Amino acid sequence: MANSRFEYVKQFEQPDNLLPNTWVIVRIDGRGFTKLCAKYNFEKPNDRRALDLMNAAAKAVMTELPDITIAYGVSDEYSFVFHKTCALFERRSSKIVSTIVSTFTAYYVHLWPTYFPDTPLSPPLPSFDGRVVCYPSVQNLRDYLSWRQVDCHINNLYNTTFWSLVKLGGIGASEAEKFLSGTLAADKNEILYSKFKINYNNEPEIFRKGSVVCRDYELVEPGSHEVIAKAADELAEPVEQSKTQDQNDKKRRAKARILVDHVDIIKDDFWERRPWLLSNKPGQIPKET
Repeated sequence: MANSRFEYVKQFEQPDNLLPNTWVIVRIDGRGFTKLCAKYNFEKPNDRRALDLMNAAAKAVMTELPDITIAYGVSDEYSFVFHKTCALFERRSSKIVSTIVSTFTAYYVHLWPTYFPDTPLSPPLPSFDGRVVCYPSVQNLRDYLSWRQVDCHINNLYNTTFWSLVKLGGIGASEAEKFLSGTLAADKNEILYSKFKINYNNEPEIFRKGSVVCRDYELVEPGSHEVIAKAADELAEPVEQSKTQDQNDKKRRAKARILVDHVDIIKDDFWERRPWLLSNKPGQIPKET
């Protein structure tokens, strides 16, 4: 770019590089989705079409950005995780967040007709905001994702009980809210079963556990892989390798199929069977059958 007398304005830009050697999590949330849900008459307590749309948009984001190692979504939010060694956009916060938010929003709007074919969008269109947080350790990373999954369970149990009281029990929203005030998880489970014969444990896992998006590699049996013996933070340390090896890893990640699953990410088993999530080294792509 040619120099000009106006170029001095660049001096006002402030550096916004994220802390090095930390896990980067970008969480996006729907803006004004309470009104959007009402406008398009989303089913309560869960609209499977809306959740599938969120998951499809998340898969598209991960396809376009192979640097993302795992994502977790529930309701109108999604968290995208970048490995601590990630150097995307030189770790500039504004670039990373704006790319995730804009890409997700674009795909959400683009894919809407696939999941809501009889309900065309009209302004104001769906949009999302985003934030980024750095976490220094694997334990911090896992605790964050565990927090989101526990939050999913707590909110869904409440919403399932609340809407059962309203839709099946025939009471008003204010009365249902008052009825559930101060109740514990066991109380809500009892209400669901005793009043409506609903066993909460039989509810679809996508509602109870949220959605996990990651690349499809062959699962490892716990304890059968040499890297499992390493401490989690040691496993996540960068491995010295050539630029060619780095490029090959990126190509392998880009070729891997992206899956949406609804599983427990709090227990060790999930992480032990997927060592590539912490090591950032692609696993073995499953053989086609």
